[in-house]
Amino acid sequence: MTDVTEKVERAVARFERVARQLDERDGPAREAARRERQRLNAGFGRTAVRVAVAVAAIWLAATFVGIIAPIGMFGFLAALVATIGATAFLITRGGRQAISAPAPAPDLPNGPMVERFDSYIYRSRPALPAAARSELDAIAQMLPSLKQTLSRLDTLDPAAQDARRLMSIHLPGLIERYERVPPAFRGERDGEDKTVDQRLVEGLAAGRAALTEVCEQLARADVAALETQGRFIRSRYGEERIAGEDAPST
Repeated sequence: MTDVTEKVERAVARFERVARQLDERDGPAREAARRERQRLNAGFGRTAVRVAVAVAAIWLAATFVGIIAPIGMFGFLAALVATIGATAFLITRGGRQAISAPAPAPDLPNGPMVERFDSYIYRSRPALPAAARSELDAIAQMLPSLKQTLSRLDTLDPAAQDARRLMSIHLPGLIERYERVPPAFRGERDGEDKTVDQRLVEGLAAGRAALTEVCEQLARADVAALETQGRFIRSRYGEERIAGEDAPST
């Protein structure tokens, strides 16, 4: 009986791995992976620039000191050690930032906050059940347009504040609390006959609905602003006035 159970568990695990791989080949998960690769490449580029600037600064300083007084072999070794230390520190720091994807800090600007949240949910995705991954995919799908809109708003804008709280506090807090629950207890049902997995999916769905509402609210505001601008242009530069201005003088 034990052998049969183990075989079933192994078969289920293999199915979940295959399903996850198929799920990530296309659709929102693929787009999220593409954005994450772009962020990683940009991070590596910034690290390379920092290393180049640090090395240049060290050797320029050594050259300047050498013009005033010879630095000798010990000065050269000191500059070499400083170069190696600065390079190792910057590369290690950049590597830690690339590997880890913490939740967005509450004080980030709007655009970088959306980027950090996008990376956070992409990194959190593999550890969550399939239904929760689907909710994260739906959230990730709206983030590019949300970033475009929020980047134009002040961080104190009420609509921006709602989205910022969801991305930096509420949704990361939900995921982190789920991850703290031991896997053996995630299938147990609570007083409302719901499992921990179901509670997670419900919370993510509520967060997705709230972010969707924020996106729609901001889009409606942009549409209203466009309509107002259009009406102003028509009233200020109407067809009759333009025709009168274009008419030849007699």
